[in-house]
Amino acid sequence: MIASLRTNWIILKTSIEERLVYRGDFVFATFVRFLPIVTQIFLWGAIYGIHTAKPISNIKGYNYQEMVAYYLLVMVGRAFSSMPGLANGIANDVRDGTIKKYLIQPIDMLGYLFWARMAHKLVYYMVALGPFILLFYLCRDYFSGWPDAFTIIAWILSLLMAFLVGFLIESLIGLIAFWFLEVSSLIFIYMMLNYFLSGHMIPLDLFPEPLSQWMQLLPFKYLAYFPGTVILGKYTHQELIIELSIEIVWIVVLFSLNRIAFQRGIRRYSAFGG
Repeated sequence: MIASLRTNWIILKTSIEERLVYRGDFVFATFVRFLPIVTQIFLWGAIYGIHTAKPISNIKGYNYQEMVAYYLLVMVGRAFSSMPGLANGIANDVRDGTIKKYLIQPIDMLGYLFWARMAHKLVYYMVALGPFILLFYLCRDYFSGWPDAFTIIAWILSLLMAFLVGFLIESLIGLIAFWFLEVSSLIFIYMMLNYFLSGHMIPLDLFPEPLSQWMQLLPFKYLAYFPGTVILGKYTHQELIIELSIEIVWIVVLFSLNRIAFQRGIRRYSAFGG
């Protein structure tokens, strides 16, 4: 166990050092990600008609301030759950034979990728913390106030588990490359569906029934929608406990599917490539 912890620490430390090599490019890319929120503020201002004589006061339980606050909170959720390049990276390793290094060395591939992605997120949070604080300070009027301590704890847990759900879904898609070497089209379809199903585009409440109910049964809502609506007070304490429990179940299911896919994949894997 001690050896495993030491290995994971080395992976984490090395990955952090790699992320800091091109820190200028990383910082610039991080700042650029904050620009879409300006578009969202103007877009929803136009939809609600806040500068017209008869502005819309409510759209399915969201007023204008809550809608903007939702997108601010979704940005935080996506900062934890998004895994750019993970599925493609796994698929490329399978296709070009690079995955052999995980099979001949005493390092678990999924464990290595998890800690490498953890390093990426830690560096991202260090860079993005300042802009996030400034952004939320400038947009503080869109929030009605701080929720109670239980809700804040539930929100933090939802963010941490959003990281796990996002990682496990992306890695599972990447492992499909064991059966279909070219999965770029599948990844593109997943990204498009994820944009809708996670609540990144619009809150899932805004979709017509019963589509909205079906979408909320899927694990994708825990990537953005659920963390975004917790702070807005859309759940009672009992509902938060139920939702967090369901999210834990999804994590266990996705983890099991990853392990099954990896074990069955390497049985049929042929070591092509260099």
